[in-house]
Amino acid sequence: MRRSYPPAESDDDEYAKFIKRMNPPRVVVDNESCENVTVIRVDSINQHGILLEVVQVLIDLKLTVKKAYISSDGRWFMAGKFLAFFPFVFLSKTDSSSLETDACFFLKLRNSTGIRERTIIEMTGTDRPGLLSEICAVLTNRNCNVVEAELWTHNSRVAAVVGVTDDATGRAVEDSDRLFAIEDLLWNVLKGDDDSGAATTSTLSAGQTHTERRLHQMMFHDRDYERGTGGGDDESRRPQVAVMDCSEKDYSVIIVRSKDRPKLLFDTVCTLTDMQYVVFHGAVDAGDEEAYQEYYIRHVDGHPISSEAERQRLIQCLEAAIERRFTQGLEVALRTPDRVGLLSEITRVFRENGLTIRRAEISTEGGKAVDTFYLVDASSGNAVEAKTVEAIRRELGAMVVRVKPSRVVASPEVGAAGPGFLFGTLFKASLQSFGLIRSYS
Repeated sequence: MRRSYPPAESDDDEYAKFIKRMNPPRVVVDNESCENVTVIRVDSINQHGILLEVVQVLIDLKLTVKKAYISSDGRWFMAGKFLAFFPFVFLSKTDSSSLETDACFFLKLRNSTGIRERTIIEMTGTDRPGLLSEICAVLTNRNCNVVEAELWTHNSRVAAVVGVTDDATGRAVEDSDRLFAIEDLLWNVLKGDDDSGAATTSTLSAGQTHTERRLHQMMFHDRDYERGTGGGDDESRRPQVAVMDCSEKDYSVIIVRSKDRPKLLFDTVCTLTDMQYVVFHGAVDAGDEEAYQEYYIRHVDGHPISSEAERQRLIQCLEAAIERRFTQGLEVALRTPDRVGLLSEITRVFRENGLTIRRAEISTEGGKAVDTFYLVDASSGNAVEAKTVEAIRRELGAMVVRVKPSRVVASPEVGAAGPGFLFGTLFKASLQSFGLIRSYS
C-alpha cells in the first residue's frame, strides 16, 4: 500500500513558529474610554489571515464593529483597534474552528468533529423557485432532520451549508452507502434542467469550519461575481467600490461605500483574504446608514495590483461579497418545536404561494426550530403582496413570530463630497482627496 507523508518543515517554518510562541497575541478590552461602545485593541505577529481571524471572532460574539483602524509594520500586526457595539449581551464561550482554504466542491458531505453530532452538506448550483423545498423533501424522505442551515443566493446562483442528523439516532449519518445515495439525489435536484456545465461531487469527513466563510468561498469558486446579461439588479442598492493606485507607497487602495449592516467588515475582509491580498493599513467608519471602508493592500507576493483586469475582478468580487448577504425581500421569522419534516413543510408553503427564498438562516435551540427567511415574488422578483403575506400567516399559524419588509437604502457614489481618505494621515505624504490617488487607465 502506498503511503504519503507530510512534507518536512523548513527552518523558516520552525523559526516562524518560535517567534509566534515567544510573542503571543495581546488583546486589551476597554469599556471605560467610551460610554456606548467597547474598544478592543489587538497586537499580534503579522501573518496572512490574522485580520480575518480577529474579525471572525468579533462577529461570532455577536458584536457590531462601528469603527476600526488597522496597521501592520514588517512582521507585526499592530494596534488593531476596533470600536465594538454590543447589540445584545452575548458573552458565552464559542467553539473555535480552523480556517479551511481547500477548493470548494459542488456538493460535499462531511461529519463534524468530536461526538459526530451532525453531517454537514455543502451545495452550490443554479437558483430557481422551490429549490430549497425540493432539497428538504429529499432529506425528509431519507429520514434526515435539518437542524441547521444557511442559504445565500446571488446572480442566479445558490450556495447552502446544511447540517442534518439521522432521524433514528439524532446523530450524524454514518452509513456511507446512505450518504452516497443522498448525494446522488441532491446532485440531481441541484442540476435540474441545467446542462450548461459539468457537476462535481465529493464526500469526505472533515473538521468543523466557519459556515459563513465557507459560503463566501463556495460562491467565489462558483464565480457568482460574474454578472449575467439578464439585468434586473437594483443599481440603487449596489455597493460602490473603487480600486486605485498609491504609487508613492507601493500600495493599491480600496474604497468601499455601501449601506451599513452587521457583518459587513467580515464579508470584505474574508474576500480580500481568500483572493490572497494582504491588508497593511485600513480604516472603517460605520454610521447609521452608510459604511465607509478603506484599505491599503498588496498581493501576498508583495506587489500591488498591476493590471486593469485584476482591478476589475477585485471590484466585482467585493461587490458580490457585500451583495450576497443583502436582506432583500420580506423577512419572515419562525419559532416552533422542531420535528422531522418541518422545514420541508415550511418551504412547501412558500413555494405554493408563489414565493422564492433569497436567503435563509435555520437553527435549533433547545428543541425549538428558529428560522428566518427572506422572500420575494417568484415570478417577478418584486416585493410580496399583502394578500400573500396573510395567506402565509394563516397557513403557518402560531409559528410566525415576525414579518417585516426590507428597506432599501441607496448606496452613495465613491467620489461624492467627503473628507477624503480616513487613513491618509498615516503617511507623511497625506492623501487628502481622491484626486491625489492615480487611478488605473
